[in-house]
Amino acid sequence: MRTYAIGDVHGMVYLLRRLIGRCLQDGRGHALRFVLLGDYVDRGPNTKESVQQIFQLQQARPAKFICLRGNHEALLLAACQGEAAERHWLMNGGTATLRSYGAQRSMDLPADHLEWLKALPTSHDDGLRLFVHAGIDPNRPIDQQVDHDLLWIRDRFLEDERNHGRFIVHGHTPLSDGFPDLRTNRVNLDTGAGYGGPLTAAVFDDVDARPIRFIQAVP
Repeated sequence: MRTYAIGDVHGMVYLLRRLIGRCLQDGRGHALRFVLLGDYVDRGPNTKESVQQIFQLQQARPAKFICLRGNHEALLLAACQGEAAERHWLMNGGTATLRSYGAQRSMDLPADHLEWLKALPTSHDDGLRLFVHAGIDPNRPIDQQVDHDLLWIRDRFLEDERNHGRFIVHGHTPLSDGFPDLRTNRVNLDTGAGYGGPLTAAVFDDVDARPIRFIQAVP
């Protein structure tokens, strides 16, 4: 089995399509699984197409495409509940999402897309690795994590060098140099696609918890 974890897409559908194509080519001859780490929406110009592409892939092959919720999906879903939350979302990349859908308000987005985003899990544990959007609370056991940390945490997790019982695969904190950040206990795959950087996948096998290589789609 080859597992391909993909970092924050942020509306860059052409990079996503190119990267998935390269992963499929890389994994020929192996059973494949994709884990997408969230933040499909906002910032980039093609959120609608990105969500539709990922939604269709996951619906067609749910065991092959595991899609996680990111903090930007959480912001979008909260925006549907009230004006204050919507203003906060719009200040954090939501205007690009509305523009992509040709919508005036978050609640005007397609109901099937919103329901799908709402149902996405916040983590995936394959026994060797824990896949999440942002990270974990390093002071809680793996099986006692809360969604807010999985979606939002930064410094407390990023600065912790302890073994967490799983190798943590995450995104959320964009890397300005365009390269994934590989540490002994984690890897950050947000290489800034939403800011003009590449979109990155980490390749994993069933032997070593750490990635065996990286694949990128560059703008």
